[in-house]
Amino acid sequence: MKGVVHSTPLDYSKTFSLLSHNEVYLKLENLQKTGSFKVRGSYNKLISLSKEELQKGVVAASAGNHAQGVAYSSQMLGVDCTIVMPKGAPLSKVLATKQYGAQVLQEGGTFDDALAYALELKEQRDATFIHAFDDEAIIAGQGTVGLEILDQLQDVEAIICPVGGGGLIAGVALAVKEKNPHIAVYGVQALACPSMKTSLKEKKPVMVDSTPTMADGIAVKKPGQRTFEIIQKYVDDIYCVDEMEIARTMLMLLERNKLLVEGSGACSLSSLLYEKVNLKEKKVVAILSGGNVDMNFISRIIERGLVESGRFATFTITLKDKPGELQKTLSSLTELDANIQSVNLNRMGKNIYPGYAGLEISVETKNNDHIDMLYKVLKESNASVEVAYF
Repeated sequence: MKGVVHSTPLDYSKTFSLLSHNEVYLKLENLQKTGSFKVRGSYNKLISLSKEELQKGVVAASAGNHAQGVAYSSQMLGVDCTIVMPKGAPLSKVLATKQYGAQVLQEGGTFDDALAYALELKEQRDATFIHAFDDEAIIAGQGTVGLEILDQLQDVEAIICPVGGGGLIAGVALAVKEKNPHIAVYGVQALACPSMKTSLKEKKPVMVDSTPTMADGIAVKKPGQRTFEIIQKYVDDIYCVDEMEIARTMLMLLERNKLLVEGSGACSLSSLLYEKVNLKEKKVVAILSGGNVDMNFISRIIERGLVESGRFATFTITLKDKPGELQKTLSSLTELDANIQSVNLNRMGKNIYPGYAGLEISVETKNNDHIDMLYKVLKESNASVEVAYF
């Protein structure tokens, strides 16, 4: 695989080391070709196929990153490639997959729906199916991430890895534990879709209900049988992070380390920052598994992250409709270092009575304590004040 995929950097982060009380290194798979680790497994799978299997063309199902990995690998080897993606897949991932030369079909609302359709398509075309995670060659390819970490940081004590279907963590855990069984390997899932954690509890792969998550790359409702068995044997534990924690971590990576990381990729670091994984004074590697974020989604992530960290709020105020009242309110905010973003004054509305006006002010703030201070000052001079953290 050398020369086809990057050996990605292992970057020491002083910021996250101080915040987590560990020695934290970031494995930057967001800088991998196609923007995620998935190209490792897909290329390894394709080069393991016979000439006859390749001539039939390949079919795969993916929410985005596996799609790009298979499309890129197919282009490198001159193989016909069809990818089935959910209808809600990020536009940037759909376009990128097409640009790598694949035919893209969008079916169903989830990865599992796309997978079912792709399996039907495989039978119809007698094509070769490239599974996103539950395949030995895929798992082995993803395991090269673990081998690189061992080369880059020989005294690593713990590795934290995002988990969806389980291909990445299965490969990493197997590779690392067979080399050094004393290295801890932890997995992290989005709380919105905890399929592997639930499966380990049930001692078999099970289907779980899921809710929408910004970590779409790991929103797999049922893990693979092969990956489950490897994880059951080699992985120390699986943890979950919520949407707030993911959003804040994405923003911190962008702001502090200048790294654009997708929701699924940020989960590993998020679990460390929010103390889901209980580690102190350890040499820890957090795998940032991908960086394919839709451009339209970046602004929403930034906004969500600002809100969650108490750096943006909207106040709804009922003012007396008299000269100087608006100026007095605005002055009270600016005197407390609130940066006003927008002002909307309305004299008509269901809850606005004659002689009063409804005022909505959005402000940049420092933190949640700053918001509380602003609320207290506004409340002292106005009869009705509400604060919304959005």
